[in-house]
Amino acid sequence: MSIWWSLHLRREAASVPLARRLLLGTMETAGVDPEVSYDLAVALGEACANAVEHGGVGGASSGYRVTAYVDGEKCRIEVTDSGPGFARTREIRPARPDAEHGRGLCLIRELADHVHIGSKPGRRGTVVSFDKILKWRDGSPLPAV
Repeated sequence: MSIWWSLHLRREAASVPLARRLLLGTMETAGVDPEVSYDLAVALGEACANAVEHGGVGGASSGYRVTAYVDGEKCRIEVTDSGPGFARTREIRPARPDAEHGRGLCLIRELADHVHIGSKPGRRGTVVSFDKILKWRDGSPLPAV
């Protein structure tokens, strides 16, 4: 069995906890280990916060999309915005200790098993996708096959 959902959200700070709560509810219902769920929720929050802050030129109305897939032993999450895009040549470096911003992408890389940051061919915007191998609680409705 697999689960997937997709949301189109306004670029507003209030959208970030909404996406996190939906993900955590999905993980709880499926029986995913809470530590894995928490890692995914933090990574999703960082990706959404980046989309809200940097993901468009038309204000909050430009929106962004969050899609989550739970299939077998893996969860994949994609956050897609319509902003100016992410330069492929830009290296992701840890923020300075006194910096107020700049930790999100590094945090996502630490919490997920596989991360891809780029653009969809021929389109504007950035796609942040990340995967994590799932661990299941005993008696989960969707145990790994």
